[in-house]
Amino acid sequence: MGAQRYIGVAERRARLALRQRLAGRARARTPEEVAGSLVALHGTDPATVYLAVGARLAGPVRTVEETERALYEDCRLVRMHGMRHTVFVFPRELTAVVHASTGLAVAARERASLLKDMAAAGAPDAAWLKEVEESTLAALARRGQATAAELAEDEPRLREQFVYAAGKSYEGLHTVSTRLLRVLGVEGKVVRGRPLGSWTSSRFRWAVAPEHPELDTAGAQAELLRRWLAACGPATETDLKWWTGWRVTEVRRALAAIGAEAVALDEGTGYVAAGDADPVPAPGEPWAALLPGLDPTAMGWQQRDWYLAPGLRPRLFDGSGNVGPTVWWNGRVVGGWAQRPDGEIVWRILDEEGVGRDARAAIGTEAQRLAAWLGTARITPRFRTPLERELTQR
Repeated sequence: MGAQRYIGVAERRARLALRQRLAGRARARTPEEVAGSLVALHGTDPATVYLAVGARLAGPVRTVEETERALYEDCRLVRMHGMRHTVFVFPRELTAVVHASTGLAVAARERASLLKDMAAAGAPDAAWLKEVEESTLAALARRGQATAAELAEDEPRLREQFVYAAGKSYEGLHTVSTRLLRVLGVEGKVVRGRPLGSWTSSRFRWAVAPEHPELDTAGAQAELLRRWLAACGPATETDLKWWTGWRVTEVRRALAAIGAEAVALDEGTGYVAAGDADPVPAPGEPWAALLPGLDPTAMGWQQRDWYLAPGLRPRLFDGSGNVGPTVWWNGRVVGGWAQRPDGEIVWRILDEEGVGRDARAAIGTEAQRLAAWLGTARITPRFRTPLERELTQR
């Protein structure tokens, strides 16, 4: 076997610029193109989806309208549970792949946990829960979309409560609707629907999940990994295990199934999709970007030193490892940004290396671009970070 080709930091940043739709000439025309290129958009904070799309559109003025169309009218994008029990937005054609590759194992654990907690509290049994589930899904199908409270009007047993962890310091009172709908979400039976209020609202309706075929788990894992490596490769086993939430044996099985090619990285051995080991040229013009908290690029890899200096992390991440809004220059994070209550977009450079007058001008242009399409909307990240909090104060 020949020596592994070395892919250095400069080429990794070039791949990121082009495949993550961040360089000027690589920007997309539609939200569907953005989601398809990135495989998944973080959906835990609903504003992240729109901000991540807007940062990658060639013409972002209609970001909100076009993203809402894709999510709630054409339904070409679906907001559902995926990797690591996290909510993402996926292209509709990927829902079956995500469900089979990552959802089934999580769903089995979630249902078992709910039944165990209910039994410990003396709540009704699995047969009762199955009746409530079927009634709830039927009510949701009739309504099209509904909140948990609306569904409880049709199925009052959803209001039943039980004590969780009785006698423990973390004892709490759980409602059947909250736990059951979460289980149905990871089981791929329901998805997140249109929010209550504006696109920034974290309150949402539920909808019946789009129909999809049941796929073989190993085959679905291979397909998900193939798509992810095409968008984010090269990546290490550590990156792949972290992003998918799989066991290392599953990662290795999927790598073998797709014929992934090993390459040499500064961190050690990495992998690219079959046929993707050839050099990738730089994107041409320098580029800047303002990406939101939990953006899929900033959160795409567990080993991040090649695009994010370790010294920046205490200011840009919260205590649980969630990244806040970031400022990018030519493939690396150089600072952060925030929106003040009056709508002003403010930013700060934390890493001055290579950030000269041209870089600051380009970053300023991106800030104006963001402010223009946000208009009167106000954004507060769900997971706030030290720098974001600091920037919002005058």
